[in-house]
Amino acid sequence: MIKVGIIGGAGYTAGELIRLLLNHPDAEITFVNSTSNAGNKITDVHSGLYGETDLIFTDELPLDQIDLLFFCTAHGDTKKFMESHTVPENVKIIDLSMDYRIESPEHDFVYGLPELNRRRICNAQHIANPGCFATCIQLAVLPLAKHLMLNSDLHVNAITGSTGAGVKPSSTSHFSWRNDNISIYKPFTHQHLAEIGQSLRQLQNSFNSMVNFIPVRGNFSRGIFATTYLDCKIGLDEIKRIYEEYYADHSFTFITDKNPDLKQVVNTNKCLIYLLKQQAADRFDDRQPAEGSERPSSPQHEPPLRLGRDGRVASEAFSVLINIQMMIYR
Repeated sequence: MIKVGIIGGAGYTAGELIRLLLNHPDAEITFVNSTSNAGNKITDVHSGLYGETDLIFTDELPLDQIDLLFFCTAHGDTKKFMESHTVPENVKIIDLSMDYRIESPEHDFVYGLPELNRRRICNAQHIANPGCFATCIQLAVLPLAKHLMLNSDLHVNAITGSTGAGVKPSSTSHFSWRNDNISIYKPFTHQHLAEIGQSLRQLQNSFNSMVNFIPVRGNFSRGIFATTYLDCKIGLDEIKRIYEEYYADHSFTFITDKNPDLKQVVNTNKCLIYLLKQQAADRFDDRQPAEGSERPSSPQHEPPLRLGRDGRVASEAFSVLINIQMMIYR
């Protein structure tokens, strides 16, 4: 059995992690550390675990009794802990914060997206868990990056549930404000952009395009619904083949022929990807038919020309629309 310790056990992420570990055949939770809840039952905070465990929160850190340590702490706290405590060398670490997601000579954490770094993760001592939005956006375009096809700007609109803001209510996460409401935050500047760029350049070293990301607060609790679109010149059948081939050996990512909805993935490990392609010219046909005549159908007339950024004709531009729905355990 793998003996597990958890630091920062009172938040949403920790609650989901505890549920997963309690049902894992090879894991045994040794301690759940929470300085604010020491002595309280786990179920006093994570009430959905009633009947699943009798564990008690502790403020102790018996690091010599575990094989694996999870950090479910606020951003910045993992790094502070690592700088002020000595973790035994044999203890593997999985950090759910963003402290070590950007690779650096100053640490040995491996970016823990299995659809990108499975082999490295298997041999890693320290793993940095990817961000929620970052995971969603990367899964939408990693197959294209592998084939060096990310040569235009990416446009992403993604809406997330309220639990992503953490367990403590804020002015934009409490029920009265969030219910029947949506809002944009951190447009074009979200903190996950750095790790997204890092991963895309790992597969496509030449990637230098913009990721125009608009994050949206949704009026639901869990899950992410993201729409990504970009220019791509190959046909839809070939695009689907590339995606199916890339994710063939990954257990939780699926390519679907029907546009999915969020409820299909909430409370699961799944990521569903839907692909759609449209010739850009078809979207810019504003020519008017001659008086008294009808507009000819698309196949009967040549497509209108589209101007590129430099003013030249770009008649071969195509857009691929990628809808991706996934559940991120908070």
